[in-house]
Amino acid sequence: MTRPLTLITGGTRGIGAATALRLASAGHDLVLGYARDAAAAEQTAAGVREQGVDCLTVRADLLETAGIEALFAAAAECGTPTGVVNNAGATFHIGPLSDTPVDVVRRTVDLNLTSALLVARAAVRALSTSFGGRGGVLVNVSSGAATLGSPGEYVQYAAAKAGVDAMTVGLAQEVAADGVRVVGVAPGIVRTDIHAEAGEPDRVERVGPKVPLGRAGEPAEVADAIAWLLSDAASYVTGTTLRVAGGR
Repeated sequence: MTRPLTLITGGTRGIGAATALRLASAGHDLVLGYARDAAAAEQTAAGVREQGVDCLTVRADLLETAGIEALFAAAAECGTPTGVVNNAGATFHIGPLSDTPVDVVRRTVDLNLTSALLVARAAVRALSTSFGGRGGVLVNVSSGAATLGSPGEYVQYAAAKAGVDAMTVGLAQEVAADGVRVVGVAPGIVRTDIHAEAGEPDRVERVGPKVPLGRAGEPAEVADAIAWLLSDAASYVTGTTLRVAGGR
């Protein structure tokens, strides 16, 4: 039997890397997009290949249309995709909106919403039976911030992720007849490098204990949710976002 082929944006670090490893264990061949960290890309790819599946890493700037096109073209050369995990994202900055530089606000929305929409568009064209695909699943990685608003930290990121949630609802209805399920995952505070890259490496320790479950989540816990949504066990699930946020 042909193995499923899944493309993951931001697939070589954090939640993306954990998802790649989890899907590899379930027998998925993988195409992993990444922005700049070649060492992390090779490390993740090596871990995936150790599980007996194929893995291609593709360096692509998702803020450029050409980057998205190149990523999906590379995936098409590997076969017909059956799943896309729309995961790439960043907060870039932590602080009140009034203190956030305009260029950071624009970049945050461009990556977390505009690029996510364009990746979703490309995913539909790759998966949909109307475009010659076999059908499949698009998983949009949102954030618990979409409903909490993240006051004092990154309102612009929360607003972008709320847009992703709206896209999941609408697009799911748009493509259901074309064999595509569109679902989302909304992680809460998770132990990844996103916090250090935004300027607060100790954020997990600060926020984690405030979660009802008393701790931050681990990338593998989010990856398990994504793997379930991609699987046949979730065959009647579409147009909704699963919160993986420890009760917050």
